[in-house]
Amino acid sequence: MTTTGTYSPRPGAAPLSRMIGAQAALETRMLLRNGEQLLLTVVIPTLLLVLFSSVDIVDTGAGRAVDFLTPGILALAVMSTAFTGQAIATGFERRYGVLKRLASSPLPRWGLMTAKTMSVLVIEVLQVVLLTVIAFALGWSPHGDPFAVLLLLVLGTAAFSGLGLLMAGTLKAEATLAAANLVFLLLLVGGGVVVPLDKFPSAAQDVLGLLPISALSGGLRDVLQHGAGMPWGDLGILAVWAVAGLAAAGKLFRWE
Repeated sequence: MTTTGTYSPRPGAAPLSRMIGAQAALETRMLLRNGEQLLLTVVIPTLLLVLFSSVDIVDTGAGRAVDFLTPGILALAVMSTAFTGQAIATGFERRYGVLKRLASSPLPRWGLMTAKTMSVLVIEVLQVVLLTVIAFALGWSPHGDPFAVLLLLVLGTAAFSGLGLLMAGTLKAEATLAAANLVFLLLLVGGGVVVPLDKFPSAAQDVLGLLPISALSGGLRDVLQHGAGMPWGDLGILAVWAVAGLAAAGKLFRWE
């Protein structure tokens, strides 16, 4: 004799942690499937590292070029993902109404931003692993405290994420696309990534040294190339940018 069980529906949202994890996985897959994003976040930093390490184009000072370039390229990878890529993707999601629809789902808005940040961190881990393997193949010999490197990368991610979200949430998508790419190119040249800051006039050095890309590349270079201790000055600059950018993005971000 068989009996029919009684099933009671259990409507309601999934646990918050599961919703954030699912959204983060979706965001990561979308980034990995986007050819333009991969060009910006993976191909360009890799080509720059290989090219400038192999060909004597820029005077990087004493020592091997790869030892100078690798920290700057790691900083560039963080900027390309956390700032440029995230700003462009989020800006067009806002334009097409994706963010508006997601904001009406059970996933809270802060949960959506958390998922986007988690996705950025996943991509950055893949970037760092790839660039590190290539740098080692080119003869890179890093020094310093891994914890200091991790702290710099985390604060750099927070700083660039805040600025990227601020741009995506306040400008039109087309303006975000143009501005994000322009800022990427300007900071690539003037942020100490491939051209040492001491090649610029002294007055410009003081200003450029306060940029988040300069603090991140300079801090990574001090630790990885010169074996310095905790770069508190660079960490302080990144922390200020992170707090200011995230606070402004949280206040001014428009979902429609």
